[in-house]
Amino acid sequence: MDWQETLADLTGKLEGWVEAAVLKLPNLFVAVLIFVVAWIGAKLVRRLLGRALDRTGAPQQIRNLLVTVVGVAVVAAGLFIALGVLELDKTVASLLAGAGILGLALGFAFQDIAANFIAGIYFALRRPFRTGDVVETNDFFGTVERVDLRSLVLRRPAGQLVMIPNKSVFENPLVNYSTLRARRVDLAVGASYGDDLERVREVAIRAVEGVEGRDPERRVELFYEAFGDSSIDFLVRFWVPYRKQSDYLAARSEAIVRIHRAFDEAGLTIPFPIRTLDFGIVGGETLAEALPEPLGGGRGTAD
Repeated sequence: MDWQETLADLTGKLEGWVEAAVLKLPNLFVAVLIFVVAWIGAKLVRRLLGRALDRTGAPQQIRNLLVTVVGVAVVAAGLFIALGVLELDKTVASLLAGAGILGLALGFAFQDIAANFIAGIYFALRRPFRTGDVVETNDFFGTVERVDLRSLVLRRPAGQLVMIPNKSVFENPLVNYSTLRARRVDLAVGASYGDDLERVREVAIRAVEGVEGRDPERRVELFYEAFGDSSIDFLVRFWVPYRKQSDYLAARSEAIVRIHRAFDEAGLTIPFPIRTLDFGIVGGETLAEALPEPLGGGRGTAD
């Protein structure tokens, strides 16, 4: 009968598979042993590599990345060797081809994430900024809280945390105010047109020289800039040690107080904004001259 022939064929195939499995048992045992050894070896290699990288002082992000990549590579090598022992070479080729295609597809799908990741590696290696540095990038100013392989985290002066993708930081200008550990304070001031400008220069420089923490190795500079609407404008420049933004703000604030006090004591003037109104068509006439005379001429008298 047909079903008896089908059953016989099925039984024959099962017996063949069992015999093949029995014959493959040694290879299977060896393959499992290879994979277990690779798994244990990966843990050992990661531990040894981590200790070696700790002694080099490499950035934490790079250490974690290298340790993970090496561990995965050792496990993958063990897996492929185990599949080769089982004579599954076609399976290995299929896995490699599939991994390549999958990697290409993921690369296109997550190219921004990949760009952030690569930029994070660059920052970790080159270190253009460190935790605690005061930087400005992408129209954000603040202190670097941390740098990971995806983003730069800034704490703004008002306390907000801003996460900026590494790709944006890499592609745009970045100003690091902490690199030189010093910063110049530029203070704009105005002097009255009636004051002696040499006297103004002397008083302003002497006042700023007394600012606490000013770098004495760099002299105070004063430059007159323009004839303003109500004052002759000048710029005072001096340098201070810079660790955080409050160092700069405190020095600028003290300089303003000292210049104001010194000008008062010296009889110099920081003028208010002044507007001169001209009521003549041609110019040069005051309001009294522009107003018409009262009817009857002169002032009237009371009867």
